[in-house]
Amino acid sequence: MTDAHQVIDNEVKSNDVVLFMKGTPQFPMCGFSGQVVQILNYLGVPYKGVNVLENESIRQGIKDYSNWPTIPQLYVKGEFVGGCDITREMFQAGELQQFFTEKGIKVEQSA
Repeated sequence: MTDAHQVIDNEVKSNDVVLFMKGTPQFPMCGFSGQVVQILNYLGVPYKGVNVLENESIRQGIKDYSNWPTIPQLYVKGEFVGGCDITREMFQAGELQQFFTEKGIKVEQSA
């Protein structure tokens, strides 16, 4: 296991909700990351943002870790949820809110 893989694995397993993204939750550096941040903020779900632009090995490593080619990537309770499109579609259908609730994560707002 590479150092990047260990760092990613630790983030995924030690945070209930973690978003691997370009930029930070306060300053997303791409529109897709920004959309997922908006959804999570709207739902009032506490999460940790990991800026993949700060570390190339994390940026590539997260793609290898999930076997998913794009960023952002959302993880809930150690489970890969998806990228921007999947997160947005789940949110619009009310499935994301239900998923958080099932995982024991409090949602402040519902769509």
